[in-house]
Amino acid sequence: MTDPEDLRTTRATVEAVWRIEWTRLVASLTRLTRDVGLAEDLAQDVMVVALEQWPRSGIPADPGPWLMATAKHRAVDALRRRSAYARKLAQVARTDGAPRVEDPADRPADGVEDDVLRLVFLTCHPALTRESRVALTLRLVGGLTTAEIARAFLVPETTVGQRISRAKRTLATAGVPFGLPGAAELPARLGAVLEVVYLVFNEGYAATAGAAWTRGDLCAEAQRLGRLLAALLPREPEVHGLLALLELQASRLPARTAPDGSAVLLDDQDRRRWDRLLVRRGLAALDRARALGGELGPYALQAAIAAEHARSPSPDATDWPRIAALYRVLVHVAPSPVVELNRAVAVGRARGPAAGLALVDALVAAGQLAGYPHLSAVRGELLAALGRDTEAGAEFDRAARLTRNARERELFERRARTAEGAAAPPGA
Repeated sequence: MTDPEDLRTTRATVEAVWRIEWTRLVASLTRLTRDVGLAEDLAQDVMVVALEQWPRSGIPADPGPWLMATAKHRAVDALRRRSAYARKLAQVARTDGAPRVEDPADRPADGVEDDVLRLVFLTCHPALTRESRVALTLRLVGGLTTAEIARAFLVPETTVGQRISRAKRTLATAGVPFGLPGAAELPARLGAVLEVVYLVFNEGYAATAGAAWTRGDLCAEAQRLGRLLAALLPREPEVHGLLALLELQASRLPARTAPDGSAVLLDDQDRRRWDRLLVRRGLAALDRARALGGELGPYALQAAIAAEHARSPSPDATDWPRIAALYRVLVHVAPSPVVELNRAVAVGRARGPAAGLALVDALVAAGQLAGYPHLSAVRGELLAALGRDTEAGAEFDRAARLTRNARERELFERRARTAEGAAAPPGA
């Protein structure tokens, strides 16, 4: 009889390996089967096999290749069954129209030996709506569950499930090839590809839900894809702009959490822990984006903002007027309530908390970002800076109730207690 503790250890190992290997498994299986839906089903089957076999046989010394080899064997079996079934149909119909099963050794001749990047381009096909391609990419490339995607976009879980299913059917019906688009098609897909890589990174940088505030695996995968895109498209300024943004933001990851896993905000971070190699890479990528000429796009503008923080030895030494000015341009280039909220933070630091609060209150009055925890958190910070501690505590309480991330909830609850303590009369 298997020891319960061994079962728990094995399950935890499978889940950890799964998070690391999921994307590569799905990408490789999609290349083999030319069917993203079948690829995901096969990948899930392999996890079940691991959960069944590893408690008896022991965890493989190198579990990633074990999962990949098992998945490929199952893919080949599935293709053989599909081919045999198609041949039988053709015989019954007295035709020779059975579809050809791709040789598992075949690879698209697009010059890029990376299945995950091909998978991103596949899920960003123009045949899909923006909502569908975002949901499908976060599912297949980010490894997020349907529930996590639903929470991230504040929509019902059934809606996300329908979008993903519809996207898979659309790709299968259209017969979209698994490979990079040609030069004529590339511009139509590049914007969507940059967007989803950015979304994958953001989910890693500040996880929507769960016990951990950050997911370094997602950030690392997004950075890797960004570097591949920069090598593939060296003359595209926004590709370098996105890469610069990812590298600069990722440089802060070591300082974003305390030793106990609790969240650490920008002002409280030990900047000596920022990864200076990533800072140099990010600044170099931003320089390349600027050198290519033209107006900076939304990713390069955000990278320019991140660069101001990266160059500053402390929060007080930061050029907040410069950051506020960059946000003003960003609002014009890529208007959104979230960008306006970030601008309010910068304006509050550059011109005083009252000026920042006026921008936040305008968002509230317009009914924008309702249910977004960071709206309440930013409002709480500005109210606390103005000495309106009771109101600040209420805003932090609201932010804590709205967030789905455990570490973020702890942070907001801690800020609420601090504000409430400051508001209490002496001796209370």
